[in-house]
Amino acid sequence: MDVLTAVEQRRSVRSYTDQKLSREQVDKLLRAAHLAPSARNRQDWKFIAVTDKQLIKQIAEVSGQEFAAEAPLILAGVGLEPERVMRCGIPPYIVDVTIAMTQVTLLAVEMGLGTCWIGGYPQDEIRELLSVPENHKIVMLLTVGYPKEQPEARPRKPFGEVVSYNKF
Repeated sequence: MDVLTAVEQRRSVRSYTDQKLSREQVDKLLRAAHLAPSARNRQDWKFIAVTDKQLIKQIAEVSGQEFAAEAPLILAGVGLEPERVMRCGIPPYIVDVTIAMTQVTLLAVEMGLGTCWIGGYPQDEIRELLSVPENHKIVMLLTVGYPKEQPEARPRKPFGEVVSYNKF
């Protein structure tokens, strides 16, 4: 499968089968995150693979994302230096972790897996559940598993409305 096909087939999956993921599958997904580019190649991140079913249920409950309890895996992308800012005024930890997790979502499609980005969660409570130190930030959670169904593609704005050349 080429990358554009994976991009086109990616969906937010909110319903998973009972099929577990092997350690090899989880490690392969984590390798995609590990190999992602980062600002100045600092790799100021940590990726937590949550496979413990009880902990997954707690994350789902605390975040108010009940569907997440069905997932056999939740990946947490953590930025280690949230105070750092690039010359452009953007904190690199958000960009870096997002790039890495995007690579994971595309590899997951190729592996026949579904994913769903979760950005709606209470930072402090999830940080405590995952034992993330206070000086780090959880950028996102990502559910991963075998989809029960393939959701339809969501509508996209017209290409010309979101793309321009040379100037805004």
